[in-house]
Amino acid sequence: MSALFLSTDLNYMLTKNIIRTALCTLLLLNSHYSLAQSYAFISNQIDNTVAVIDLKTDKVIKSITVKGKPVGIAVNNQQKQVYISTPRGAGFTVIDTEKLEAITDVKVGGASVGIAASPDGKRIFVADWYENTVSIFSSTGFKLEKKLTVGRSPSGLAISPDSRWLYVANRLDNTISQIDLTTLRVRNTTKVGEHPFGIKLNKQGDKLYAANVESDDISVLNTKNLKQIKRIKVGERPYAIALALNESRLFVTNQDDSSISVIDTQSLKEIKQIEVGDKPEGISTSLDDRHVYVANWFDGTVSVVDAKSLTLIKTIISGEGSRAFGDFISQ
Repeated sequence: MSALFLSTDLNYMLTKNIIRTALCTLLLLNSHYSLAQSYAFISNQIDNTVAVIDLKTDKVIKSITVKGKPVGIAVNNQQKQVYISTPRGAGFTVIDTEKLEAITDVKVGGASVGIAASPDGKRIFVADWYENTVSIFSSTGFKLEKKLTVGRSPSGLAISPDSRWLYVANRLDNTISQIDLTTLRVRNTTKVGEHPFGIKLNKQGDKLYAANVESDDISVLNTKNLKQIKRIKVGERPYAIALALNESRLFVTNQDDSSISVIDTQSLKEIKQIEVGDKPEGISTSLDDRHVYVANWFDGTVSVVDAKSLTLIKTIISGEGSRAFGDFISQ
């Protein structure tokens, strides 16, 4: 009789432990899911939409209508928002990253292209292609704080990790401007290659890379004095830039080569070109720091490249006229 009770108690304990283990595992999985959830927001200029790609599945889960020929993308993780520049809408559209819905439009003027959010989440910066200005908005209430005159046809924007400095690529002036975000004044302007467009800062904020569309090269600048360290030849009409693998690799979209150049950031030399879709433009790196996403304008696709093996591993249909100029991956 006692043996029977012992057997029953043992089965009960085993069942209880199994259930407890299963519940713990489920909680861990749900926690991992919430922490790891990330989207790529791809502006499709021709069909006036933003495609939302779930980076867990690499599938488009939603298409959000954004009028005004959307181009630029800026993710603000602190505010749980994405900002989409709309050149024909003379401003930008705000998307809620939790609801995945457009919630408001903000007027700027002219034709906004480049757009960025400060790392601290407090400000939004919009480059106006026609007015030669950068407008600075508060991310709470979208109030205009300042409109600064910069060089001709400002495009790419980059903000230092401490949200102190703003860098602007002035395409038609062949220059980069450095703006002090405390005084809201232009501190320095320096010459780079021909028609700089996309720019990228490293995590330390001490090195800036600029893609020069017409001279087919990358300018590498020291941000302390804005002096040029080196010019690196890449493919035809380089457009935008991303860093991966703990910033050991720099990836550059070459519009007219349908490729991306891979640069070793230690030697500052191109080590490979990888074929992607037709007319690649926007480029960003996923949270795993390994997978690089490339928006292909003429193909209406997104190419996924493995930064470690340096191979194209996937192509995702995203929409007509995929551009995604800026940092388009959310946390």
